[in-house]
Amino acid sequence: MLRTTLLTLFFLITTLRLSAQEQADWQELLHDLTTTDDIDSDEWQDYIETLETIHNSPFDINKATKEDLEQLFFLSDSQIEDIISYVYQYGPVRSLGELSMIESINFDTRRLLLNFLTIAQPKAGNGKLNLKDVAKYGKHDLTLSAQIPFYERRGDANGYLGYQYKHSFRYLFSYGNKLKIGLIGSQDAGEPFFAGKNKTGYDYYSFYASIANVGRVKKLIVGRYKASFGMGLVINSNLSFGKLMTLNSLGRKQNALTEHSSRSEANYLQGAAVSINATKTLNVSVFASYRYIDATLSPDDNATIRTILTSGYHRTESEMQRHNNAKEQLAGMNITFRNNGWQLGATAIANHFSLPLKPDTRQQYRQWQPEGQNFWNIGFDYGYRHYRFSLQGETATGTGGAIATVNRLTVQPSSRLALVALQRFYSYKFVGTHSRSFSEGGRVQNESGIYLGAEWRPIRPLAVSAYGDMAHFAWPRYQVFKESNVYDFMLQTTYEQRKWTLLARYSMKNSQKNNADKTDLTDDCTQRLRFAATFRGRTLSLRTQLDGAANKYKEEGKGWMIGEHVAWQAMKQVRLSVSAAYFHTDNYASRLYAYEPGLLYQMSFPAFYGKGFHVATHVRADVNSHLMMIARLSVTDYFDRNHISSGLQQIDRSSKTDLELQLRWRF
Repeated sequence: MLRTTLLTLFFLITTLRLSAQEQADWQELLHDLTTTDDIDSDEWQDYIETLETIHNSPFDINKATKEDLEQLFFLSDSQIEDIISYVYQYGPVRSLGELSMIESINFDTRRLLLNFLTIAQPKAGNGKLNLKDVAKYGKHDLTLSAQIPFYERRGDANGYLGYQYKHSFRYLFSYGNKLKIGLIGSQDAGEPFFAGKNKTGYDYYSFYASIANVGRVKKLIVGRYKASFGMGLVINSNLSFGKLMTLNSLGRKQNALTEHSSRSEANYLQGAAVSINATKTLNVSVFASYRYIDATLSPDDNATIRTILTSGYHRTESEMQRHNNAKEQLAGMNITFRNNGWQLGATAIANHFSLPLKPDTRQQYRQWQPEGQNFWNIGFDYGYRHYRFSLQGETATGTGGAIATVNRLTVQPSSRLALVALQRFYSYKFVGTHSRSFSEGGRVQNESGIYLGAEWRPIRPLAVSAYGDMAHFAWPRYQVFKESNVYDFMLQTTYEQRKWTLLARYSMKNSQKNNADKTDLTDDCTQRLRFAATFRGRTLSLRTQLDGAANKYKEEGKGWMIGEHVAWQAMKQVRLSVSAAYFHTDNYASRLYAYEPGLLYQMSFPAFYGKGFHVATHVRADVNSHLMMIARLSVTDYFDRNHISSGLQQIDRSSKTDLELQLRWRF
C-alpha cells in the first residue's frame, strides 16, 4: 500500500506540468450502457477503436448520412431518422444544443452524441474528390503507443521470443468522410520485433483505403475491411450487440462495409469490396477476400485444420508455428431494396479453406462444428419501419441445409416508452462460418430463445430499463452434457438532475451446467449489483461506484468493490484523473469491473478478483492543435497471493505496475 501511494504521488507531481485539452468521457458514459457479457466479448475492443476513430474525426451533423450515423451503434433507427429529418426540415444545425429539440434523443444519448458529432466550418473543396483538393485539405493523423511493464513474467526470461514491451502505431489520412487511407502496426508483449519470422518489424500490419459517397459509389474499400448485412446470420464482421445495448439501440442492425481500423487480428476480410446505389431504392454490394489465418493443424499429418485461432498471439515457438499456416478465400454479394419504410434484402457468400476443417468431435459438444473445405450461406432479410413500431428479421440456410432465423419487433407507443421483443432459432446443425448475431451462447448455432426489453421514462430525469431473456440449447455445449437452459434478467434505473447522475442496477443470470460428478445438471447462478453516483462540473468530475457479485455453482463465491474516479481540468489545457478501487472477491466467477481512462483506441474496463487495491493516474496533454500526449501509470497490489497469473504469464510477486505512453500528431 505504501509503495502504491508513493508511486502515485510521484507520478502526479511530475506530470502536473503537462498542458492538455479536456478529454471526453464517452467511454465512461458507454460503460453505463454495457454489461459484463459485453466487456468480455472478443469484439468489444473493435468497437472501442471504431468509436475512438469517429471521436477524433466527428461527423458533421449537417452532412452526416444515414450510413454514417449507423456506425454509432447506441442509436436506434428512429433516433437516426429523427436526426436526419430535423436537419432536412429546419435547415443547418447551428449548435449541438439543438439535439435537445429532438424528442426521441434522451439525455444519456445526447451526452454520448456530443462526442461524435460536430458542426464543421465550410471549406473550399469540401464536396469534391479530386487530387488538388485532396492534397490541399487532406489531414494526417499519426498515433504512437507503448506499454512498459515494471515486472518480469516467466516467459520474458525463458519462453517468449521477444521483449516484454508492447507498442503500436496508427496512421490515417482522411479527406472529410470521402477518402480514408490507413495503416496500423501492432506488437504484443513477447513477440519478436525485426527478428525471427518478424523480419519486417511488427507482428501485425493492417492497411486499407476507401472512398465513400462519390457518384453512385456508396463505399469502395481496398485492403482490410468488415462486412455486415441483414441481422448477421450470413455474415457480420462487426460487434454482436449485448442485451443492454440491444435495448438502448432497440436492436438495430446495419448493412455496411467498413474499414478494418482495429488491431484485432481476427474477424476481418482482406481484398476489395464495393457498395453501389444502383437506383434510389436499390443497393448492390459485392465483396471478395483472400487472407491467411492462424490454425491448429491435425497432429498426425498437418493436412487438416483442428481449430481456427483468433487470439493473434505469436510469442512462443508453438504459437509462431500456427501463424498464417492456412488460407481462406471468400466471395459474397448483398442486394437491398428500400422504399416507403419497407426493406427487403438477400445476402450470399461462399468460402473455401486451403485445408479441410476437421474438428475433434470426440467431445459431444463439438460434433456439429463446421467440417469440410467448402461452405456457403444464403439469407433473406426483411423489415418495415413505422414511426411507432418497426419489424426486422432474417432467415438463412447454408451448408447442410439447416435453418437459422432471428426476428425483432420494437414498439414505441410514446416518447417515454419503448418495447423490444426478439426471437431467435438457430438449429444445432446450422453452419455459418462468418455468422454473428444476437445470442446467449456466442454462436449462431444450437440456440432458441426469446428476449423482451423495455425502457420507460415516467418523468424526464428518470429512466427505468429492464430486460429478460430465456435461451434453450437443444444439443450439449461446453460444460453441459445434454440440453439446457439459461435465464437472464436485468433492471436498471438512472436519475439525471443537472450535474448529478445516479445509477442503480441489478442483474441475475442462471445457467444450467454439469454438476461435480457430471451425472446431471445444476444451476450456475450469478447475481450482480451496482450503485454509482456521478458529478460532472465544469472543471471537476467525480464518480463513486459500489459493485457487488454473488455466484453459486459448485462452490459459492461473492465479492464487492468500491471505487472512486476523479477528473480535474487543472488548467485550460490540462486534464488529470485518478482512479482507485478496493476489491474483495472469493473467485473469478465473482469478478468485478471498473471504468478508468486509458489510451486512445483501447478499452479501459479492467476486471478484478481476489483481494487487493488498484490505482491509476492519467494525464492527457494537447501541447497545441497538432500534438497530443497521454501518460498513464497503474498499480495493482494483491493481498491474497504471492504471484499473479500462471504459466509463462506468471509474475512472481504480489503487485504489478504498468506505464503507458501515447503520442498523437496531426498535420
